[in-house]
Amino acid sequence: MACLLALACTPVVPLAPLTARVSVPAGATTVLDGDGPAALAVATSAALFASAPVAVLTAAADPAGPAAAGPMAERIGAPLLLTPTDEDSPDVRAELTRLGTTTVLAVGEEAVRWATAAEVAARIVTDEAALSPVVAPAHRQSVLVLATDPTAQLAAVTTARASGADLAVLPGGDPRLASEHLRRPEHVVALGSGFGSPEVLEQRLAVAATGVMLPGGGQVAFPGRRMVALYGHPGAPALGVLGEQDIAGSIRRARELAAEYQPLVGEPVVPAFEIIATVADSVPGSDGNYSAESSVDELRPWVDAAREAGVYVMLDLQPGRTDFLTQAKRYEELLAQPHVGLALDPEWRLGPQQLHRVQIGSVGIDEVNSVVTWLADLTRDRVLPQKLLMVHQFRLMMINGRDRLDTSRDELSLVLHADGFGTPDLKFATWRTLHQAAPSGVRWGWKNFYDEDSPMFTAAQTMAIGPQSPVFISFQ
Repeated sequence: MACLLALACTPVVPLAPLTARVSVPAGATTVLDGDGPAALAVATSAALFASAPVAVLTAAADPAGPAAAGPMAERIGAPLLLTPTDEDSPDVRAELTRLGTTTVLAVGEEAVRWATAAEVAARIVTDEAALSPVVAPAHRQSVLVLATDPTAQLAAVTTARASGADLAVLPGGDPRLASEHLRRPEHVVALGSGFGSPEVLEQRLAVAATGVMLPGGGQVAFPGRRMVALYGHPGAPALGVLGEQDIAGSIRRARELAAEYQPLVGEPVVPAFEIIATVADSVPGSDGNYSAESSVDELRPWVDAAREAGVYVMLDLQPGRTDFLTQAKRYEELLAQPHVGLALDPEWRLGPQQLHRVQIGSVGIDEVNSVVTWLADLTRDRVLPQKLLMVHQFRLMMINGRDRLDTSRDELSLVLHADGFGTPDLKFATWRTLHQAAPSGVRWGWKNFYDEDSPMFTAAQTMAIGPQSPVFISFQ
């Protein structure tokens, strides 16, 4: 009796709660391969958990399974894995072994069947109440997980949250498209191929972390906005409407033009200046290149006023007998500003013996691509939002080898600008010709001429142009 009394008085020692161990991603930026839900779930578990005594398992094909299993996994801080399918078959059993899982919480009959048939080395339970006490990992701000579709990526997203990581949803897969300022923590893990390579994502994250926005918002030129621009040279009305008034008047006029287009599209219409920075000249000048180059100091007041007014600026080059890259480098100080892009005008790119208005100029694609490389590198090195590079054209022969245009640089948005004037039939003929065998990855611009078009297109007519309506409309 004494022995029994002694045993009865011995306190019951509670079992120590089970705790998963999280892991730190190997690098600053990790892009997880595999877009299938089951494969992505395993990859996320492998990236964020070192061990997990409890794992949650459900079937991807079960409509109710992931939705029911997700809250359970988050509550107990456990990875959520999906049973393999014929199309999406990661080694779930191997991941459970790596995690050291001793209990599998199977949600749904298919999950129970699979776990039993796979002979997983763990106890299988179907009720959260049957689990031993579990403590979820603590929240950790040092890890940010990026998802493109929290519904399609539900298991991976749940695992990320269960590991204590922060989560951001970026439907376009580009941090520069984030609607809010995106902080840059010590480690970023991106779910799926929609985020591109780690190198591309790293650069995009760096830009997003600056919080520097383009006029109209965001850090990607297109899509997400249209631009309507005044074209010309300050103080020179004969070269375009931008020169018909002072800076303040040009800002007002550009805003009024943009306002005409705003009701026609569902995205911001940003007023813009297209300033001819180097003007084609009938005389060779002291440098012999038949191009009159404005100084940075001459253009700076326009660029600065545009920045304060939310106006985008394009610096247009008419290089004569020199090359586009040489002239572009003259304006590096201005192009280093987020709201300044570059336009190349091959009509005014002369050969060694050519003269303006005697011959129509042209440029080889290698010269254009050298500008692409230089401007993209500048944008990358200065950690700037995406920059606009536009090339004018109204005849195919103006850009030799156009099919080799380098559209691979993520730092730039490239626009081919249809620069023809005349009757609607002539303008449409130019538009259709330019679209023939056009390089992929470009967007389109259009110019309306007050004097040379007969008649000039209205805003509604301009936006109705297909197959792709222009993203950049300029007025001369």
